[in-house]
Amino acid sequence: MTNVDRIICEIDAGLRTLFAAPHAQRPLPSSTISSPMQADNAALPAASVLTDDAKRESARLMRINHAGEVCAQALYQGQAAVARSVQTRTMLKQAAQEERDHLAWCQTRLNELNGNASRLTPIFYAGSFALGAMSGLLGDKWSMGFLVETERQVETHLGEHLNRLATQDQRSREILEAMRADEIHHAETGLAHGGVELPAPAKAMMRGISKVMTTTTYWI
Repeated sequence: MTNVDRIICEIDAGLRTLFAAPHAQRPLPSSTISSPMQADNAALPAASVLTDDAKRESARLMRINHAGEVCAQALYQGQAAVARSVQTRTMLKQAAQEERDHLAWCQTRLNELNGNASRLTPIFYAGSFALGAMSGLLGDKWSMGFLVETERQVETHLGEHLNRLATQDQRSREILEAMRADEIHHAETGLAHGGVELPAPAKAMMRGISKVMTTTTYWI
């Protein structure tokens, strides 16, 4: 492809992530609702058992995770666009597909909870794509190191969200647990592909950016 073709493809990927309904290749992880047909029915039991406060908190947490998955798509797109080896690019595309499953799962749960996606996702997508591309331009080992640290931080905040969910919200809990298992696997894969440990200032910067995203999307 020409450079113009690549730019068009990246714009298309961004528009699909931000504005098209996401579709998962894997089924929604849930023992409470087993089929898409059931998930479309009114009066979903997984949401109706929650108090109003618990439902509101679950919706806010799922909005954060939805925004995080939008950022993950952008990060992987940016890294894959400048990856130097076919193996690295292939690994990133595989991970991105699993993250698209997460995006679809979070969107489904948000809908069930009558929640809304963050209005800030276009801003976070652009910033995340730039970060992914910059890490990729440093070389594949740094790109993989950036991936590893990202997934470790995501794993941590998913654990925090699991602790904050109402005990009755098993539906959201199962989704976040499945997501966390994938993030752990992605970090392990990044290490296996030569990811290096990032310097402490880089890790701190990533935590700061993540804090801004999670704090703002909790409310907006």
